[in-house]
Amino acid sequence: METAIWVEWVVAALLLIGSLFALIGSIGLWKLPDFYMRLHGPTKATTLGVGALVIGSLIYFSTRGEGLSLHELLITIFLFMTAPVSANMLAKAAMHERLKRVERTRGEPWGQ
Repeated sequence: METAIWVEWVVAALLLIGSLFALIGSIGLWKLPDFYMRLHGPTKATTLGVGALVIGSLIYFSTRGEGLSLHELLITIFLFMTAPVSANMLAKAAMHERLKRVERTRGEPWGQ
C-alpha cells in the first residue's frame, strides 16, 4: 500500500529532529566537565531524540496498512518513564558518594 507523501515528510522530519537531539545529547555527554552536568545530556536531549525516532517509526509502520503499531508506543512510554527515574537514582548515588564537581555546578546538596 502506498503511503501518502505528507506521512513521509512527517516521518522524515521526526527522524531528523530525533537525530539532532541525540547528537546534541551525545556531544553534551562528551563535552560537559563533571558528572552532574553530564547527566543532562543523555537524560534530556537523548531521551527526546530517541522518542522522536520511535514516534517516527510508529507513524511510518502504522500507515503501511497493518494497523496501529503498538511496539513503538510501548517503547516510547517505557523510555519516558524510566529515563527520569534512572537519572534521579544516578544523581542521588553521586551525591551519596560526594562526587567532585566543578565550581560552575550550582548548589551544595550534601550540606556545609
